[in-house]
Amino acid sequence: MRELRDFRLEQRRQSTLFDDSSDASDARAATTTTQLETLEVEGRAIPLITNEFWSRRQRQSHSLHELSYRACFKGELPRFFIERLTKPGDVVLDPFMGRGTTCLEAALLGRVPFGNDVNPLSRILLEPRLQPPSLDETRGRLDSIGLERVFDDARAGSHESRPGDEDLEVFFHPGTLAQLRVLQERLVREGADPIDRWLRMVATNRLTGHSPGFFSVRTMPPNQAVRVESQRRLNEKHGLEPPLRDVREIIQRKSASLLRDHDAKTRSLFDAVRDRARFLTSDARDLQGVDDRSVRLVVTSPPFVDIVDYAGDNWLRCWFNGIDAEEASNSITTPRRIEAWQEFVTEVFRELERCLVPGGWIVFEVGEVRNGSIRLEEHVVPAAIDAGLEVVAIAVHSQEFTKTANCWGVANNAKGTNSNRLVILRRGA
Repeated sequence: MRELRDFRLEQRRQSTLFDDSSDASDARAATTTTQLETLEVEGRAIPLITNEFWSRRQRQSHSLHELSYRACFKGELPRFFIERLTKPGDVVLDPFMGRGTTCLEAALLGRVPFGNDVNPLSRILLEPRLQPPSLDETRGRLDSIGLERVFDDARAGSHESRPGDEDLEVFFHPGTLAQLRVLQERLVREGADPIDRWLRMVATNRLTGHSPGFFSVRTMPPNQAVRVESQRRLNEKHGLEPPLRDVREIIQRKSASLLRDHDAKTRSLFDAVRDRARFLTSDARDLQGVDDRSVRLVVTSPPFVDIVDYAGDNWLRCWFNGIDAEEASNSITTPRRIEAWQEFVTEVFRELERCLVPGGWIVFEVGEVRNGSIRLEEHVVPAAIDAGLEVVAIAVHSQEFTKTANCWGVANNAKGTNSNRLVILRRGA
């Protein structure tokens, strides 16, 4: 890592973003195969740094991160930069927060999380994890809702299909659907306290998947809903029928898994930052809830060029939460033309430049799309320059092939969606 010290990303101190002196465990994170190159973008020579910046051992996120959500990075990515570029009490922003990985990691490190996403599911998935109830509280609330009685009735065969449920029953047993409706009614009627919000978050995450730990029949891709006709064909091809699931037991088991690392220390950290935390459902180009010069670090990944069908992935989650999936989809910017995407990113950078403190940082995770024919960093760099930001470097974290990535047909360090390509930017002092 000695060569990396030549990249002085801090102007006033003798340390760098990739310096191995900040923590002994971090020194072991990087391999000895660091590649230092230069990438020329529109006549500018940009440092290109490739390595495994966090080790396998470090790729073990806090249990509260463990929500199935397509198109998201792991907690180790924001942690790497939060630890090096901020101090406790600083504000860390993610304008495309998705399931909330950056915001949750910021809170776990004693930083103040600011998050934004036009998808209303994002706040549903994030905010309850910053104020988790105890397992006794979740158990007591589930008992009070009466899900066990509904499950017992379904097991006895007393629940029948409702007219209009044909599409939902492609995924769920009628008895499972009856339990979900009881839970839905409770959350619509009450649903405002931390316990109910936690139950909503867990149930939303357990709707569809590939194992008995989900409410649905086995779905493909894993942990994501697909269109009704696609799932109907899958059921017919493999002889699948939605099994009766115990909603109460699944929620409690997943709650125990999420909370296994939650202790007095994390409760104290969350309590310390909660009052200053801000979460928006806005266009990332207009973050009206974020003050000028208030953010020390941005870590984010924008919607890529037509890579992920967010509405298609989340339509059942929207159904459960009473959200209009098409309306939510229309508000999510996923340009198909790379020129339109670059223009969108330029506008986002202008807004982030407003929000950053002088000398503040942006870590912008992108990838290759369309089978590698487009490298988004080559469009991010000119967008950042147009917005008045300094392009410090491009870092590529080389990671091993994963099972989930294989399911999507993505090989190790290929097609971008399985590799972390990071454009590192800075606001002028």
